[in-house]
Formats: sequence, structure tokens, C-alpha cells
Amino acid sequence: MMVPAVLLLLGALTAVVAPRLLARAEWPDREPVVALWVWQCVVAAVLLCCALSMTLSAAAAWEAVRGHVFAPAPRPVVKAYVPAAPGPWAAVTAVALACGGVWSAVMLVREVARAQARRRRRRAELRLRAPLLPGEEPGAGRLVVLEGEYPDAWWMPGTPPRLVVTTAALRRLRGHRLDAVLAHEQGHAQARHDWLLHCSAALAAGFPQVPVFAAFRDEMHRLVELAADDVASRRFGRLTTALALVELNEDRGVFGPAPTPHAHLPQRVHRLLTPPHRLPVLRRLQLTAAAALVPVLPVLVALVPGLRALG
Repeated sequence: MMVPAVLLLLGALTAVVAPRLLARAEWPDREPVVALWVWQCVVAAVLLCCALSMTLSAAAAWEAVRGHVFAPAPRPVVKAYVPAAPGPWAAVTAVALACGGVWSAVMLVREVARAQARRRRRRAELRLRAPLLPGEEPGAGRLVVLEGEYPDAWWMPGTPPRLVVTTAALRRLRGHRLDAVLAHEQGHAQARHDWLLHCSAALAAGFPQVPVFAAFRDEMHRLVELAADDVASRRFGRLTTALALVELNEDRGVFGPAPTPHAHLPQRVHRLLTPPHRLPVLRRLQLTAAAALVPVLPVLVALVPGLRALG
């Protein structure tokens, strides 16, 4: 039971230390795409620690599982992982972690099902508000213009994906400001940010007592918007993108003293107007490589006893 316990300890340490280090760092706002990658690697490492601990605990508790896990391994390797008299904690740990894995899958399926239900409702509403014209075929265009008194624009994933814009947004946003809003939404679609939001929401809803998953969800919502802002600003300029965000949201009370669901918008506009310097290319590569090594560490820990036995 030594290796499964070490893996659980490593997962807990990663879940506690990594979010605190990222919260103290200043570079995530400068490089949101790199920060998204780092967060995914951290969460993947935590989940991998649990999965490896579950597998090794189950192999120690039940001979049937042991035969599948260590089928091609020589006897010294099996002895390095399986104690002579495994206690009841091996079975308890394996069952508990397996239940956690099943629950995670259930929450992910529920989150995706809810998202699909919301998407179907919005598509049905879209068909009512923007019916097909005579001679127009379904799915012919990716851009849909809705009659609306409030300026708004959003990307609707699906088959086919649609970019929806209200007439109020067309009247208010002039020139490249409308193009910047459309580029922002296209940035979400091209990077498939919806799947990041689904996975983070499922983990946070399934394990509300685990702070790393709540932080993962909150940071995903924030960082995907920063990444999409950068996509728009690289094409049409930071000032144009900032003005587009202000004009699109000024009627929602976002920039007032009272907090709103869009309270992060003032920070996004400030970031666009006072752009931080990007990290050097070498520093970005170092962060990317270091993050990729985080999920590798549990695998190395799990392999140490076997390598010692073979050595």
C-alpha cells in the first residue's frame, strides 16, 4: 500500500500547492493560453494520481485485477507492488476511488446533457425568432441576425455552429468594433472552449469540497475570455476590442459600483487598454514544458518500485 498512499499524497499536494502558486503569479493574465494549459496539466495530474492509486490498490486487493495489471510483468515486479498480506485498506481505497471516478463521469455526462438541452432550447428559440426565408435551406449560413433591442453577440456550438448577433449590436458597433466582437466569439469556437467549461463545471459540481476543482472552474471562465480577447485584439487592435466590449455591455450596469455577473469585464477592458508585456518565447516554452511534466510525475512515482525490482 506504500505506492498508492504516496500517489494520493502527491495528488493532494499538487491540488493544494499548484493553485496557490498560480494565484500568486502575475504571468497568467499576460499569457492566458499558457495558463489554460498549465491548469489542465495540474488537474490531469491530480486525476492521474487518483487513477493510478486506484489501479494499484485494486491489484493488491484482488488477484483477478492483479492478473490483468501485471500480466506481462516478472514475479519480482509483482512482489514489489503487492504485499504478502494486503490489509483491508487496499480494497477500501480502490472502491472509494472507483466510486469517485464513476461519479466524475456521471457529472460530466450530466453537464454535457444539460448543455445540449440548453443548446436545443436556444436553437428552437432561434428558429422562432429567425425563421427560414422562402428558398433558404437549413444550415445554409453560419451568421444569424436577430431583431433585438439589446446589443448582444454569442457563438452557439453545434452542427452547424452559428454566430448570433442582434440588430442592436449591428446599430451600435461600427466598423472594426463589430469585427472584433465576431473575432472574439470565433476565438472561443476555434479553441473549443466549451469543452473546457463543461469539464471544469462537472468536476466542481461533483466535488464541491475540493478547492482545486472550484478554482479550475473559475479560472477557466476567466482565462478563456482573456484568450478570446487576445485573438480579437491581434486582428483588430486592443483599443478597438476594448471599445467594442464597452459598447456591447454598457447597458448592463457592468461598469457601475454594484457587482454584476459580468464583474470581470472592467478588468478585461483595463487589460486591453494597458496591455501587459508578453513573456519571452523561451519563458513560454519553459512554462509549457514544465506543465507537461506535472502529469508525468505520478507515472514516474508509480514506476519506481518496478524499476528497482528489475534493477
